Amino acid sequence: MSTNGKILIVEDESDIRDLMMLHLTRAGYECLGFSEVGGSLDNIKTGDISLAIVDWMLPDISGLELIRQIRRVKTSDALGVLMVTAKGEPSDVILGLEVGADDYLIKPFDVQVLTARVRALMRRISVSKEVASHPKSILTLGKLSLNTDSFEATIDGEKVPLTKSEFMLLQVLLENRGKVLSREKLMDCIQGEGVNTVDRVIDTHVFGLRKKIGEVADQIETVRGIGYRVKWE
Repeated sequence: MSTNGKILIVEDESDIRDLMMLHLTRAGYECLGFSEVGGSLDNIKTGDISLAIVDWMLPDISGLELIRQIRRVKTSDALGVLMVTAKGEPSDVILGLEVGADDYLIKPFDVQVLTARVRALMRRISVSKEVASHPKSILTLGKLSLNTDSFEATIDGEKVPLTKSEFMLLQVLLENRGKVLSREKLMDCIQGEGVNTVDRVIDTHVFGLRKKIGEVADQIETVRGIGYRVKWE
């Protein structure tokens, strides 16, 4: 009996699907495997699935379209999506994240890395559900506290003078702790959709933010070619 959560795997290569199911079952997860989209979406709609692992290239519809359909019925806080695929160009990763995947793993992969990614996503989902049931206006990262009501940031009680963009950037990263957010997504969050900016503006905001929050900055991870995420402590 699983104690960690239920995972749905949509992967048409049986060897890879069986390998994932074997190791994730050993890690304590209950797994359901599908070689094509088929009835997988019905399980997501009606079942108690916590995480979907989705290949990009599937025989009926693409993994991207499956993720789009998932996100029409389940938010990221309710169900995590890990895309596992051989398509590894930065543009592919960005597209996968933008359509609704929470994380992206490129084939061939190490099974220990797969298990670690799954555990991280499961932790984030668990925390998201807890926060949703007990809303808080205080977000924390080590010694840093972010009060979203008073719009103040402090480290050990000392106020940190963040700009509006830096504050909003830090807020969205903390609210999506463990999740990779592309530069485009971050820019949409802090400036609104449809704002035309140069590609590296968000990097400038992150640079300024890191300088102001000292050692806490080590928790903000750069995902090369994609964007940023706040690591789990």
